[in-house]
Amino acid sequence: MSEQAFVLAIDQGTTSTRAIVFDRDGHARAAAQIPLTQIYPAPGLVEHDAEEIWRSVLQVGREALREVGAPSIAAIGITNQRETTVVWERATGKPLANAIVWQDRRTADLCAKLTEEGWGAHVAETTGLVIDPYFSATKLAWLLDNVPGLRTRAEAGKVCFGTVDSFLLFRMTGGKLHVTDATNAARTKLYDIRSGRWDDRLLERFGVPPVMLPEVRDSQSDFGAAQPEHFGVAIPIRGIAGDQQAAGYGQACFRPGMLKASYGTGCFVLANTGAEKVASATRMLATVFHQLDGKRTYALEGAIFMAGATVQWLRDSLGLIASAPESEALARNADPKSGVYLVPAFQGLGAPFWDANARAAILGLTRAASKADLVAAGLEAVAFQTRDLLRAMGRDMAVSGIAPPSVLRVDGGMTANAWFMQRLADILGQRVEIALNPETTALGAAYHAGQAIDLFGNQAELAKAWVPSRAFEPAMSQAEREERYGGWLDAVARVRSQTAS
Repeated sequence: MSEQAFVLAIDQGTTSTRAIVFDRDGHARAAAQIPLTQIYPAPGLVEHDAEEIWRSVLQVGREALREVGAPSIAAIGITNQRETTVVWERATGKPLANAIVWQDRRTADLCAKLTEEGWGAHVAETTGLVIDPYFSATKLAWLLDNVPGLRTRAEAGKVCFGTVDSFLLFRMTGGKLHVTDATNAARTKLYDIRSGRWDDRLLERFGVPPVMLPEVRDSQSDFGAAQPEHFGVAIPIRGIAGDQQAAGYGQACFRPGMLKASYGTGCFVLANTGAEKVASATRMLATVFHQLDGKRTYALEGAIFMAGATVQWLRDSLGLIASAPESEALARNADPKSGVYLVPAFQGLGAPFWDANARAAILGLTRAASKADLVAAGLEAVAFQTRDLLRAMGRDMAVSGIAPPSVLRVDGGMTANAWFMQRLADILGQRVEIALNPETTALGAAYHAGQAIDLFGNQAELAKAWVPSRAFEPAMSQAEREERYGGWLDAVARVRSQTAS
């Protein structure tokens, strides 16, 4: 192996696409990023142009490789926004509809019907998930029912379904591979995470022809090669993981009980639960953390739909700030006793509530309330929601004999906001550590690809090398912490829908 060998990580996210080149020490040597167009056909509907996604991958990949040279790349790792649903023509790779994004809520009525039919227990037992529009299955069912001719073509074997990773792999390999990895398959609500097979009962209920489905492989595997026309030379693809599992891997959360939170568009908390699937009594998700050598490591996960997206709303829709970094300075000027709460249920509420019909609200307003109070409330809402998740996960792990740690490892764009980081530690009442490498999602994909070719060390070596860039300790009194959190729970109760379970 050449001393100059690098790994190219493709990080295809919700709002942008990144390409980062990592060396054998896990240091970023080149990077490129491009924003992704958000398509909102109607309230609650979110789409992407899959062809634009593909073009963005080519653009950032080529730009990053110009700095190091494509021949120095030993392997490619892919990480991606999960649950986002793509259908494309098998013969050409051409998308047959806009991709339906994980945030999209158009299938709320179908989910309600599934709940009425009693599918909740089977979904939880097999897939580890809950019935919610968040996941791929109902999105795919909607496409099959609403795109003219799609079902007929799918039944004839002419259509491929996949999450974004599978679509990118198909295009990179020139249509040679229709494959995904276990972490992405686990997010479709069609995959039995216990047996590692697609579930026949769910396929039948959702009307999904099995011929549409990708083959499922390990997170570190032979995923073919990117064809020479894409990056100048043929490059082996050796790692794939969904973005949150990749971030957990990049954060070196290798022991049961270790957990991380990623603060991007949404916030996702992932806790390693080891070799056994933990059945959640608190409506957390059980999922696959990674699959190596055919063996699955499981995780509990909770999702906050609006984290950085809340800051974007404060900026773009209300005009309270001109840029996301301004939120920190403004929050410092807020009245700590304002009593203002913002519940950002713009796409419903995720875990542990799973209320697709909840709607956002600002509560506790008085004539004295200022824009600083509103911005602080938006940031604080993310901290409150994180506590919701950690409380629920802690109960589930305790039942399974897993002791949750007293430290939360965090990454993502919001970690640059020191006010938010301190408030997060205060609301949680525990230490918060920021990853030294802010691009842990891409790093996790690079680790998977690099380990597959022996460029990186084993998990023990990666864990030993992990150090935080900064840590925050709780400074708020217990009384204030509980008073604030109690106000949050009251605010959430006020926005819950009458149909929520």
